[in-house]
Amino acid sequence: MSGDEVVTHNYVRDVTLPSGKTLALVTLDNGKDHTRPNTFGPVGLLELDATLETLRGRASSGEIAGVAITGKPFILAAGADLSKVNDIPSREIAGLLPKLGHHVFGKLENLGAPTFVFINGLALGGGLEIGLNANYRTIDASAQGIALPEVFLGLIPGWGGSYLLPNLIGIENALTVMIENPLKMNRMLKAPKAFEFGIADAMFNASTFLEESIAWASDVIAGKITPKRKNVPGKLERAVKWDAAIGIARKMLEEKIGTVPASPYKALDLLKAAKSGSKAECFALEDAALAELISGEQFRASVYAFNLVQKRAKRPAGAPDKELTQRVTKVGVIGAGLMASQFALLFARRLRVPVVITDLDQKRVDQGVATIREEIDTLHEKGRISADERNRLTALVHGTTDKAEFADCDWVIEAVFEELGVKQDVFAEIEPHISEDAVLATNTSSLSVEKIGAKLTHPERLVGFHFFNPVAVMPLIEVVRTPATSDGVLATAMATAKNLRKNAVITRDTPGFVVNRVLAKLLGEAMHAVDSGTSFSDVDAALAPLGLPMAPSELLDLVGLRVGAHVLDTHHRAFPDRFYDSENLHKLAEYGVLFEKDAKGKIKGFDKKALKIVAGGTSPLDKSEILRRVQDGLADEIHRMLDDNVVYAAEDIDLCLILGAGYPFQMGGVTPYLDRVGASERVFSDTFHHPPMIALDK
Repeated sequence: MSGDEVVTHNYVRDVTLPSGKTLALVTLDNGKDHTRPNTFGPVGLLELDATLETLRGRASSGEIAGVAITGKPFILAAGADLSKVNDIPSREIAGLLPKLGHHVFGKLENLGAPTFVFINGLALGGGLEIGLNANYRTIDASAQGIALPEVFLGLIPGWGGSYLLPNLIGIENALTVMIENPLKMNRMLKAPKAFEFGIADAMFNASTFLEESIAWASDVIAGKITPKRKNVPGKLERAVKWDAAIGIARKMLEEKIGTVPASPYKALDLLKAAKSGSKAECFALEDAALAELISGEQFRASVYAFNLVQKRAKRPAGAPDKELTQRVTKVGVIGAGLMASQFALLFARRLRVPVVITDLDQKRVDQGVATIREEIDTLHEKGRISADERNRLTALVHGTTDKAEFADCDWVIEAVFEELGVKQDVFAEIEPHISEDAVLATNTSSLSVEKIGAKLTHPERLVGFHFFNPVAVMPLIEVVRTPATSDGVLATAMATAKNLRKNAVITRDTPGFVVNRVLAKLLGEAMHAVDSGTSFSDVDAALAPLGLPMAPSELLDLVGLRVGAHVLDTHHRAFPDRFYDSENLHKLAEYGVLFEKDAKGKIKGFDKKALKIVAGGTSPLDKSEILRRVQDGLADEIHRMLDDNVVYAAEDIDLCLILGAGYPFQMGGVTPYLDRVGASERVFSDTFHHPPMIALDK
């Protein structure tokens, strides 16, 4: 593993303090620029261990009065080097790196002189744990990327974080940093919040950070400063709040993510143990938990998913030459409803270009513009944008019923009713008013993009540009190429998606594209089981092993019963032998309600009338049969999609589901899961990945 390790070296220089004493300042630096943060593999840890032992000797002889660690510009460290994790041969080997990290970083607690970590920038995972193991910490006020993100990757903090953090900042704050933030798409802290939590003892401005940190350390060594840590848990918190907070967190996890993901629950167990366990005991628990997780399927799947998002999403398969891209200087939006308003604000905010919206009459246009301005005001009130930015965005967006104002638009996107004839007509109506070079984009979720362009004089200008709701939040756009779509239009669509800060996957023009086709298969099988006489609750429970972010019934409720029925109809018409047609779903859509909810919209249970609507099936399926039908159905459909060149590779389908449907990292995307459970072999006598991602030998 260590042969290709990018070693983070440690460079020591002596700093004379105002008192005349000496502080040994250690700078971590792997010799790379900011695109390759400091990380620690075995070689780097052993080098740091040797340095710390040398400094221990110097402290013992009175040569130095303190030790401080900081990082290269803007970066402290990003934790363990996981680049070779797939080469780990066994659980025994998987446990060595956690133990080595504990051994090395643990020395900072008692080195014979006070130890400090100056957090000068990015501090992720083990990078933050360096600081937690030390006696004191300062932080640069401009620092970002302060986090323990391990749960996001199917791991747990493994170099002391699960014990040291709650005992430093309290159990509730620790739950936020270790579990809540990672599960919110890897949310991280900025320096002021980290300081407020108590992760750092002092915070200084970037321009004088190192100088002030050294001066502060000098005062601590001299006894002039004794840091006050207000969030350190006391007896009352340990006796009353600690276990209660763990219990509440566990219940919330079960409701939000189910019980399939292993790492969040391992993290909870470790946090629970940190209340009364010794440091040595809790470090040993970390070692055991991390060895188990590293050698398990979920972590390997998480690494696969992480690499998809970090690498493949940034270099989309099949994207044309960027030189074909044309510049977008003005955007037109056809429609003024909620979706159109979201588009208009996103394009104005990210592309920083004028946006014009239109609709059937001035009243609708005025309502759309008002909605956009309300959202801009809300962003300002929440501190998301400045007053100047609010004014700029407000000035960029306007509405009209005069199609002539679209003449200088480079990009026109429709957000009208999901009906083929309507979309055909609005494009045919707008085309005479725009230049021949302007791109036309449709946000259809399931209609044929080629058919939408049937009335166009220049169908080569049309491209599918399928957003996911909520538009501002969801990171995926499915870019749909028809047989007529030109390379220049496709290149412009990909560049526009990137400029909107979205990840784009190119898909062929086929029913449902990627995400909706996969979800339609899932929902169709769920409704088949319900119509056969299986309860919604049993169907939801049967499909829990898929690890989806929500149960099928909740997914139906989220997308809307009418939309769900429409999506199933579309796929059944296209592939009647493979997609189920549920009459009961249409009846539910007419009724409009699936769940009873409280005043805040929280689900209380299934609506009694809704259950009566779907009652009557006489052949209920058992849970194992339901799960197997879904697994095999998904394996078959995805295999067909790949044979039909809907996307370029299985990785693209996984990327779409992760970014567009919230498929959890720990499952690694749907295709590795189908390989692991044997569905791929059962259906087409092969696997999507070679070799399939499986757990290591125990």
